[in-house]
Amino acid sequence: MRFLFVHGTGVRRDRHDTLFALVRERLAARFPGADVDSCYWGGRFGATLGAGGRSVPGMRPRTDPVDAETAEWALLVADPLCELRVLAEAGWEEAPPGPGAGDRDGSADGCLDAYDDPYGDAFAMPGVRSAGARVLGLLAALPPVPDGSDAELAALLHGTGLAAGFPAALDSTARSAEADRAGERATGEPQARELATALARAVTAAALADAGADADCTGAERDRLVELLVSRLGGDARVPGARAAAVLGRLAQRVTTQPLLNAWRGSLTAGATPALGDILRYQARGGDLREFLQARITAEPGPTVLIGHSLGGIALFDLLALAAARGEPVPGAALLVTVGSQAPFLHELGALTALAPGAKLPPGFPRWLNVYDRQDVLAYLAAPVFPGDERISDHEVSSRQPFPACHSAYWKQASLYRRIEEAVAEAEIG
Repeated sequence: MRFLFVHGTGVRRDRHDTLFALVRERLAARFPGADVDSCYWGGRFGATLGAGGRSVPGMRPRTDPVDAETAEWALLVADPLCELRVLAEAGWEEAPPGPGAGDRDGSADGCLDAYDDPYGDAFAMPGVRSAGARVLGLLAALPPVPDGSDAELAALLHGTGLAAGFPAALDSTARSAEADRAGERATGEPQARELATALARAVTAAALADAGADADCTGAERDRLVELLVSRLGGDARVPGARAAAVLGRLAQRVTTQPLLNAWRGSLTAGATPALGDILRYQARGGDLREFLQARITAEPGPTVLIGHSLGGIALFDLLALAAARGEPVPGAALLVTVGSQAPFLHELGALTALAPGAKLPPGFPRWLNVYDRQDVLAYLAAPVFPGDERISDHEVSSRQPFPACHSAYWKQASLYRRIEEAVAEAEIG
């Protein structure tokens, strides 16, 4: 009897040797007389960046001012009211001269109550609306569906896919406590103009968040939408909100992923190439790997137990199913063991090379033991996908590790080898 271990995606020589040494030791302990071999394919059939990564923007990281703007909008879409929240809580840094000589707040003791408006006018005439209240009134009066007088706004909303979410974006912004509090603190015209900008950006961000991936909106269209809304709120769209932007611009660079992705895209792509690239390359050119596996399986006589991890299991499954469908089962393939396998899921998607969606396993396909850990998001059940097929059994193990560690932790699980031993006996492999 012979065992042939086929590694998974992203594995190269050093990692393969470490994994195989562990598998060989555990199998030899349970099957003293068996040959335990491996089929290393990563060096020959694994993916590489053939042009050195020249297709990847950011392979040479650079500082781009556009990144900061993108990061700010990522933060706004995640939390459309965040700029208003800054204005509501912090107000504006500089106040216009007040009636109190020498004291910033005009109070007798020179102390500022945290709940007082530091820029309010204690002598304002009753019935006269503050600048901030006027802006909020204009926001509340905006029609949720722009009419003929707002032809450009209406066309822009429909052309970007934001029209459906615009009414709710208007309503949620206008009714927010953040808008009310920021409006209270905006007592002068400069503050009112900045409030108008923050409100327009909040409405736009909320509409973008509602549309999600269905938004067809460029940065230029987004900025024009903000300009149109600001103008309808009595503000000046040419001047960004200085107070909120000063705080949130720095925060966005720290807490959003876009600047990090831009800065590290080259190294991230290079690092992900073996794992993701192996899968994509197999889907496009898997025939060469399957031929290599068949040659290794048939190189030695006698029954062979095939153990495939992750992509290795997919390639073995495809090879065995294609051969069985041709009426030419792979000689010697007595038992298939897939570990952390995506083959059942790919079959459901119709993405397997060997089987059409919904098709059954062909006659001549060997017994199949499928091992999974429910914490492993790359592991799937096989038996429910092929109901009634007595050749298939699923076996659950638990490494008590989260993903991705659990995807490689199978090989130290005693229950894995115990179940393989049982499957060998069930298949009557001598």
